[in-house]
Amino acid sequence: MVSGRGGRPASVRNVARVDALTDAVVTASRLLVAVSARSIASVDDSITLSQFRLLVLLSSRGPMNLSAFTEQLGVLPSTGTRMIDRLVASGLVDRRINPASRREVVIGLTEDGTAVVAKATQRRRREIARIVARMPERGQQALVTVLEQFNEAGGEPPAGDDLPAGGDWI
Repeated sequence: MVSGRGGRPASVRNVARVDALTDAVVTASRLLVAVSARSIASVDDSITLSQFRLLVLLSSRGPMNLSAFTEQLGVLPSTGTRMIDRLVASGLVDRRINPASRREVVIGLTEDGTAVVAKATQRRRREIARIVARMPERGQQALVTVLEQFNEAGGEPPAGDDLPAGGDWI
């Protein structure tokens, strides 16, 4: 093994760096989950984080069938069906027969669902903006670059993509 600065092998330094970075991201994710949970609860305290994730998915990508959204969310079809049942009962999601394939059911946001996503997203953005505003300017600029790379590596679409997709569903 090749030793570098500090006399530690390069592979040990890389593992330590990845561990430190992972710890920082896990801590930031706790903060972001808390911000998200507060923003959702302020709009409708009966919606879970998983249900809200589905609402955002439908808002950004439009109506979809059960297999498409369960794959996107990484949940079992039975879990997805229960989630849809609850959201349909609350008036946030609607089910329809796919006009292109009468055997397939698609789900999409209702007007109320679109409003919930918009309100919760606005509240989340305001709270995150308050946190970011307390950071030094140099840190703010670096954070944008790093988070864009992190989001791209994780396959997450940009935040502007969680605005309502529009279309004739609503």
